[in-house]
Amino acid sequence: MDYEHKARAVADCLLGYRRDDSGWKLCKKSNDVTVSWRPSCEFPGNVYKGEGIVSGSPEKVWECLKPEPSGLRVKWDNNVKKFELLEQITKDVSVCRTVTPSAAMGIIAPRDFVDVVLVKRYEDGTITSNAIHVGHPGCPPQPGYVRGFNHPCGCFCVPVPGEPNKTHVFSFFQTDLGGLLPRSVVDSFFPSSMAEFYRNLVKAVKSLKDH
Repeated sequence: MDYEHKARAVADCLLGYRRDDSGWKLCKKSNDVTVSWRPSCEFPGNVYKGEGIVSGSPEKVWECLKPEPSGLRVKWDNNVKKFELLEQITKDVSVCRTVTPSAAMGIIAPRDFVDVVLVKRYEDGTITSNAIHVGHPGCPPQPGYVRGFNHPCGCFCVPVPGEPNKTHVFSFFQTDLGGLLPRSVVDSFFPSSMAEFYRNLVKAVKSLKDH
């Protein structure tokens, strides 16, 4: 499989989501984030967009978000229990396994996801993660986990003009959780879990020492 080509196509797809404001419907708003959704073109579900300003430079926010096994994300993100590197394809492209805990009071069992992930930086200082599900011979479905599938998803850390210590964080999630979950459970889970994601991200960035 051409993992690198697939990852770069996802980056183009997510950039399109970010630039296209049409069709998004607001489903949750808090001090930290606005969450919107629209029907996904990738699978019979929704794509969710989170958007919020985080106090901290893009590099500092990225330190909390970057997808790496020993990174900070597993410490603060309640939806990431474990993060494993399966294969490093290039400096910026890797295949990873993410393990998530049970959720929604146990209705959603533990999941695992295998994705190719591209870290891409843009000329304006934006730093992004871009991911999509792939198969990998080193990680067949595991006992005790429902295998879920991430359709194009990721995060953008965008500089705020004139505000070097603030970052505009966009996140896109469109996940097929797998298993036989009622649609109502899925539709209520994502907006609330994304609001929690931003709330915890704000705290994690705040707790980082300035550098």
